[in-house]
Amino acid sequence: MRVDRFLSNLPRYNRQQVRLLLVEKRVRVDGKIVSDPHTEVLEFSQVEVDDEVLQSGKAARYFMLHKPPGCVSATRDPQHMTVLDLFDDPDKDDLHIAGRLDFNTTGLMLITNDGAWSRRLTQPQTKLPKVYYVETEQDIGADYALQFAEGIYFAFEDLTTQPAQLELLGPRSARLSIVEGRYHQVKRMFGFFNNKVLRLHRESMGELALDNALKPGEYRALRTEEIHLF
Repeated sequence: MRVDRFLSNLPRYNRQQVRLLLVEKRVRVDGKIVSDPHTEVLEFSQVEVDDEVLQSGKAARYFMLHKPPGCVSATRDPQHMTVLDLFDDPDKDDLHIAGRLDFNTTGLMLITNDGAWSRRLTQPQTKLPKVYYVETEQDIGADYALQFAEGIYFAFEDLTTQPAQLELLGPRSARLSIVEGRYHQVKRMFGFFNNKVLRLHRESMGELALDNALKPGEYRALRTEEIHLF
């Protein structure tokens, strides 16, 4: 894959930002500064921007993490604990997150050094279902499910959310399946009804469910068959 396409496929960069990164010579592929957008990035080429490793040249590694509340879905943060701070691994700086969660949202996170694999999970066109357990401040009305299935308009982005499935579990609890990952999406969807989300927990991504044996803050390597689910 061309380096400009590799970078623009990451959630953090748009095409204009990628062009600027290359012009300013802030991108390295396998240790060499590159400015040509046609430079090839292979499956395990090491790709760095400003000395941050976005894809490691080392062997592929894949982890499942049970994210606890109160930590940031980032590789580095000057103020808060990050999810990578939970890893006892000498090469953890090579890892990145495949699908973020909000600061106090808990549950399944996938961590890897395989950029191609994580892109398959996070690209919008993949439409990977993500299932959340939700608890709210007020009762969840019967009309929520219909509205979620039709989509909810977000004025800030001028878009309507993709159809989502809502299953009521109790007066103030539900299971929600969405195929997007927009900023605070679940909280904003319930906010449409002026109903505050008190607890949010991701149970699964696609066919991969959180291992019930993992306590908050614990992680394990993915099994071969789990890696191949994506």
